[in-house]
Amino acid sequence: MKIVFLEDTAQDIQWFRYYYRSVFPEGSAKARAHLKAIQMTLAANPYAGHPSDARENVRELSIPRTPFTLIYRVAATRIEILRLWDTRQGAGY
Repeated sequence: MKIVFLEDTAQDIQWFRYYYRSVFPEGSAKARAHLKAIQMTLAANPYAGHPSDARENVRELSIPRTPFTLIYRVAATRIEILRLWDTRQGAGY
């Protein structure tokens, strides 16, 4: 299934890149690899994440060894990424 990052994720992606480029550069390559791997997992199994407690029809899938979580929903023909959430910000994406 196709994965689409919605416009609202642009700022999240910028933060992800900034964090691993400036704050934690030694983890950058591994973090990008984990993000790509989790996208492949999600494309093959759209319901891999657990249902969100905060929003109906939304799922959450943690990116291993990072503080980030993909917040997404499964549509008829694609998986829509709503947020690339830095979980250190707390709940309430």
